[in-house]
Amino acid sequence: MRKLKRIGISLFSIFAAFLISAIFIAIQNTSPASVFKALYQYSTGSWFSLSSTLNTATPLILTGISAAIAFSSNVVNLGQHGQLLVGAVTTAILGVYLDLPGWIGVPVLVILGSLAGALWAGISALFKKYYKMDEFITTLMLNFISEYLTVYLVTYPFLDKKAYVPATAMIKKTYFMPDVWGINLSFLVATFVAMISYWFIGKTKLGYEFRMMGHNPNFARVGGCRTEENATLVLLYTGFLSGLAGALLILGGTQHRFMKGIGANFGWDGVMLAIIANNSVLETFFYGIFFGALKNGAIGMEFETSVPSEFVMFLEAVIVLSVVSVRSAIEYYGQKINSLIKLKKVVTEK
Repeated sequence: MRKLKRIGISLFSIFAAFLISAIFIAIQNTSPASVFKALYQYSTGSWFSLSSTLNTATPLILTGISAAIAFSSNVVNLGQHGQLLVGAVTTAILGVYLDLPGWIGVPVLVILGSLAGALWAGISALFKKYYKMDEFITTLMLNFISEYLTVYLVTYPFLDKKAYVPATAMIKKTYFMPDVWGINLSFLVATFVAMISYWFIGKTKLGYEFRMMGHNPNFARVGGCRTEENATLVLLYTGFLSGLAGALLILGGTQHRFMKGIGANFGWDGVMLAIIANNSVLETFFYGIFFGALKNGAIGMEFETSVPSEFVMFLEAVIVLSVVSVRSAIEYYGQKINSLIKLKKVVTEK
């Protein structure tokens, strides 16, 4: 019943967001129906569009789950963007110089890129453990360091002089992840990792401790949970997921090299996905696909109509605000009504 309620809130909020967006489109003397039709056709209207949507959703799913697990454990990891970049640049550089057969090289690069993201998050874990620094600040600031560090690496020591923009050389073709009916293998990897994360958080003892840390840190500490060690593990695991997103972006993307701006907004969008999914791993997975559809359909929407693709960013923001506000309002007024009913019942019995 509770899950059905959350699904209903989400569907109502998304409908409200599209309705608000339609009003703004109409004000610009453009047909909302034609805009949404183009958005649908280029996101899920054909198998090619659907497969492109799933490929686009891959990094969103992983960064979203990274943020969701961190937030639900009362660990504020805002470093998904930086961890993704470090994972991507590590994979891109090693993919050029590492000489292994493809069937060995691909999993090795996936693991090493993911570990690079985990190690980058581990810097915040060290600061938190030994210097009591808030991970909210350190993970956020490390994003800027990783941004400039990776730009330096691809502009100077690992620059491909044949490229038109700062970028590494293309990784070896044997490391390209293949497509299965148009769906890149990277999406299947992300789906598998998402299911493993869902099982881990919901069914294991350590996952239970993570959740208890999020629900009530004091209870978790008194109950015997190793909260400090667990906070370190959360940062490492969520950094691993973001690093994996970066690795798959190189191995399963279209460029197969690290370029300036390759990270786009995947890290920040992941944070948004975690917020609207209320830190649920499973809901974050489906929201990741939904946002992937919006991003993939935006290009076709701009081509077919006069509405720019940036409009999708406005739509995403409205969806986030709608879902969060409706959920908060229902919880607030629901608790208030229940309290009044119980109070009335007590007064009547007396």
